Amino acid sequence: MKSLVLPCLLAVWASVAFCKPTSEKKDRVHHSIDLGERDPDDQKGFQFDHEAFLGKETAKTFDQLTPEESKERLGKIVDKVDSDSDGLVTSSELRDWMKRVRRRWLTESVGRQMDIYDTNKDGRVGWEEYHQRLYGHLLGEAFDDVPEKDKEAYKKMYKRDERRFKMADRDGDLIATREEFTAFLHPEEFDYMKSIVITETIEDIDKDGDGMVDVKEYISDMYTPEDGEPEPDWVRSEKEQFRDFRDANKDGKLDRTEIERWILPADYDHAESEAKHLIHESDKNQDDKLTKQEILDNWNMFVGSQVTNYGEDLTRKHDEL
Repeated sequence: MKSLVLPCLLAVWASVAFCKPTSEKKDRVHHSIDLGERDPDDQKGFQFDHEAFLGKETAKTFDQLTPEESKERLGKIVDKVDSDSDGLVTSSELRDWMKRVRRRWLTESVGRQMDIYDTNKDGRVGWEEYHQRLYGHLLGEAFDDVPEKDKEAYKKMYKRDERRFKMADRDGDLIATREEFTAFLHPEEFDYMKSIVITETIEDIDKDGDGMVDVKEYISDMYTPEDGEPEPDWVRSEKEQFRDFRDANKDGKLDRTEIERWILPADYDHAESEAKHLIHESDKNQDDKLTKQEILDNWNMFVGSQVTNYGEDLTRKHDEL
């Protein structure tokens, strides 16, 4: 799932330099990604799996290791995943491990943001603290030099953040406790924030302003064809998903209820789905469990290294030729 605001704005504004706003899908606050919704660019790689198994920050450190170092560390992690120490990793053990990884990453991520925006160090983040720290420069003369179209983008982001902050702030005092600030940063994790996740998704994808998402808008959020490029198989598959499953009432568009079922499906456990996926791809003897050796034999799916990243880069560059 995604960062609070666009990456260029997340930096502390130590200077008056501006970076251009962007509306890339990857930067949008959004739902946890289902296996069927992985970034098409990652279909031949394992970045999604690495981040689910290790956490985003740890996955980055593994990317810098040699294959030997990566396998050695993976072996130590497997011992921790195998909670009953019976030498076999089950789907439930993998699921529980990835949920712990997710919780740890969430706690650390929120902590880092608290350190930045809690300027009076009272353990809370007020809207005044937040918007002054992130948007204070917009009130200065430097904003006059920003292109007009970018000014509108910044103003839109400001209003969007303000709206979400007020929704996360349950007691309405415009001062977010750590839990409220977590809801602000990661609204997809909280039931009472569901409506804002749906609203922001519609705002990002709905290009004709009718408050719904048609199949063209649905696909264009993921894929922009190059001139003369044949339509990839995954795009055809996504169109079928839209027609057969997403669009429940068959009116050709997704309304708020259908979008909620898409991005925030009830009774769907993403960690469990990923655990089953990892076992399916690594379970050589088909007993629905993994030995340490089976995991190490398929180590590049669980963790990364300099070599696997280099290989993925070569594959992508070859496909582009």
